[in-house]
Amino acid sequence: MSKVPATVITGFLGAGKTTLIRHLLRNAKGRRLALVINEFGDVGVDGELVKGCNDEACPEGDIVELANGCICCTVADDFLPTMQKLLDRPNPPEHIIIETSGLALPKPLVKAFQWPDIRTRATVDGVVALIDADAVAAGRFAADEAALAAARAADPNLDHDSPLEELFEDQLACADMVILNKTDLVDEGTLARLEADLAKETREGVKLVRADHGAIDPAALLGLLAGAEDDLEARPSHHDAEDDDHDHDDFDSFVVRGGEVGELDALLGRLGELIASHDILRVKGMVALSGKPGRLVLQGVGPRIQHHFDRAWSAQEPRRTQLVVIGQKGLDRGAIETGLAEMLG
Repeated sequence: MSKVPATVITGFLGAGKTTLIRHLLRNAKGRRLALVINEFGDVGVDGELVKGCNDEACPEGDIVELANGCICCTVADDFLPTMQKLLDRPNPPEHIIIETSGLALPKPLVKAFQWPDIRTRATVDGVVALIDADAVAAGRFAADEAALAAARAADPNLDHDSPLEELFEDQLACADMVILNKTDLVDEGTLARLEADLAKETREGVKLVRADHGAIDPAALLGLLAGAEDDLEARPSHHDAEDDDHDHDDFDSFVVRGGEVGELDALLGRLGELIASHDILRVKGMVALSGKPGRLVLQGVGPRIQHHFDRAWSAQEPRRTQLVVIGQKGLDRGAIETGLAEMLG
């Protein structure tokens, strides 16, 4: 029997992984997919966003959420049992999509496909790294090591390695395809510069493609036939000497909960202030907006905050606001919660 192909979708916080998956589901063309979604934090925002995108291609029973920690650190406890359950089904999926947390190293996950119970039945069809073109252009996650070295030399506050830079480089080094997403936010000259910089960080032969809102033809994304688990030596990682263990204590994550929000503009203004003053990396969640029947999805990456209504609140679910806040270690949770308290009812 042929192996079930799996695509690992990696990429930094807010790069657009969930939007890409929603696009894949809507354009599955009869292919039966299963999703394994890993989130950093204990509110399943991404899982909620993909449910119902295409129930025929991927019914809710084929969406598995792993929220017990970063997937690359819980391979044996969470990921491998999940894969075994999917593969043991009488009618297993035709393709498995794995969305990692934005803080995950892809290589330990790929290595898990060498385990005996998985190796004979599944293969890593490809590792796809999503890049937020606008964020990188703004210098949030630079790929140019020479520029980073020059910046460190000029500023004594930058004389240490940043875990963000290492994760970014590890995701690129493991990729079989790199998608430069959110290209609508960046001009042509900047895109060309980003592509040249990213090419220096990827392996020879890795394709770099542009996308707007994750709109990639599934035929181009699925079926890469990389067999990545057999090619680990060609995918270097900053953490190769750490026996697949890395420290997520470099990051803090917590959930701010509340009731209905009276004024959206006021909430957005306060979030912008808190993001700037506390250097928050990522904010995402659901907002209950007073007087509106729809559930508002909010996504913040650095200073950029986007929002849209995705569906109506159901009669069975409470109208409440939940926001996941992610930043580097030392994030002042008390100050952030206090800053949002009066906004969240």
